[in-house]
Amino acid sequence: MEKDNYNIDADPESSPVPDYTINDRKGSVLGEAADLYGSVQAAEQLGYVERGLKSRHIQFIALGGTIGTGLFLGIGSALADYGPLSILLGYSITGVAIFAMMQCLGEMATWLPLPGAIPQLCARYVDPAMGFAVGWNNWYSNALTLCAEISAAATVIGFWNDDINPSAWITIVIVLVFCLNIFAVAIYGEAEFCFAAIKIITICGLLLLALIIMLGGGPTHDRLGFRYWKHPYTSMVALPYGTNANTGRFLSFFSTLVNAAFSYGGVEMVAVAAGEAENPRKNIPKAVRRVFWRILFFYVLGSLAIGVTVPYTNKNLTSDGPGARSSPWVIAIVNAKISALPSIINAVILTSASSSANAFLYTGSRYLFALAQNGQAPRFFLKCSKTGVPYWCVAVTASISFLTYMSATAGSSTVFTWFQTLTTISSLFTWISVCVAYIKFKEALEAQNVDRNSLVFKSKFQPYTAYFALFFFSVIVLFNGWEVFTKGGWDTQDFVTAYVGIPIYFGFYLFWKVFKRTKAVKPAEADLWTGKAAVDAEVWEDREPRNLMERIWFWIA
Repeated sequence: MEKDNYNIDADPESSPVPDYTINDRKGSVLGEAADLYGSVQAAEQLGYVERGLKSRHIQFIALGGTIGTGLFLGIGSALADYGPLSILLGYSITGVAIFAMMQCLGEMATWLPLPGAIPQLCARYVDPAMGFAVGWNNWYSNALTLCAEISAAATVIGFWNDDINPSAWITIVIVLVFCLNIFAVAIYGEAEFCFAAIKIITICGLLLLALIIMLGGGPTHDRLGFRYWKHPYTSMVALPYGTNANTGRFLSFFSTLVNAAFSYGGVEMVAVAAGEAENPRKNIPKAVRRVFWRILFFYVLGSLAIGVTVPYTNKNLTSDGPGARSSPWVIAIVNAKISALPSIINAVILTSASSSANAFLYTGSRYLFALAQNGQAPRFFLKCSKTGVPYWCVAVTASISFLTYMSATAGSSTVFTWFQTLTTISSLFTWISVCVAYIKFKEALEAQNVDRNSLVFKSKFQPYTAYFALFFFSVIVLFNGWEVFTKGGWDTQDFVTAYVGIPIYFGFYLFWKVFKRTKAVKPAEADLWTGKAAVDAEVWEDREPRNLMERIWFWIA
């Protein structure tokens, strides 16, 4: 089912102008903008984002774009607190829910690939107030995660030289990521392609190294096996709550879910980039399907590898020293008496933190752009450069990174922990909003007689997949601060940190609900079409592999 006609009036009150023909790349961009803004004049005045992200950019962003300090550093504290089996189960089960959510988002983003995507989808299918809430929630979340990754990068550099004030390194990283984002989206795409390639190669190498160390192939020839899962160690630390050890072990497992959620944060980035991707109807579904392999190889096998090579009792896991000394990967290598590799891994973690900072500046700016398209942010945020960059969105989002200078005095580890907890809850609300939007999207398709079998990408087992992910993330939001409610466990700061995200999200929602008197969108009236005709009209070259090497490369990227 398609729009019957695609006519763009120069002025809504004037007589219609002839149909706008999309016959080149510039024309297609103008057509998309005109369809959304209502007139060619508005599109020409404001400009629009360019579809400058190639297939290889999108695929590598999906595979490794937001793999940052959570997997390299943050997982170490979870191992120390909860044990190896807890983190394996926590990362695996959270991964299942993440994949379910991404199936929902992939179907919606493929149907209508818009820049920023999520706020617009929520506003169209659920309620404009939800679009406002999730948009601003996502923006501040990405801005604070940008700070967290810059803070982590400054900490990692201290591995080589901790005499220089971290402010110097913070400044360098801020300037770097700003330059990668302000000139053209293709530059951002190339940077992320290179960063992601480094991370993917490194993690694959670390997984192989962990297997070698586990089987006794390291310099010490000490065959570890599952030694650190057995007495005198334990596979699951029993937290001192409840009437028996089993209750303590369950609480230990549940606590890893919040840590896992931080590590998965930003996984929805591939949908955010859909509005700037070449051939989105082909590349976005392919990227969404790759999320499964990213979860399996990087997070599930990564948590297993860490659990078998590092004892949870190792004091370095919770140390506050400079650099990546607390990284379980580095600890495993040091324990195996392998020289030189720690510095190499430290360099990769630095690259990873810088890459994630780059990615979160990009996504934060696009969420702000999406809000402006919804009329929920000042209109000047729609202004784009000749290369298709919403430069006001980039500049304002980048300005939040100056908060990172607090880590120069407060201690980067403390600031990183504060940012991590605050942004984890906001990420969970983003994923909850995606699931709610999908449920309403599916109802809208049925109400408007759109056959889901005709969709380019159709997610499986719906709507049960969406309901499962919605329930899972809601439980984590409600109980992530359970420890403060135990006898003698009350801590005001911990309570505020665990639950401040809830009033922030609903505060945004209620503000727009009351201020604009918005109503829930009825499925029969949901806007499934605005902006779709221009995307449908674009024709993309479908390259065929000419030899075996190209066939392999096309499969990868």
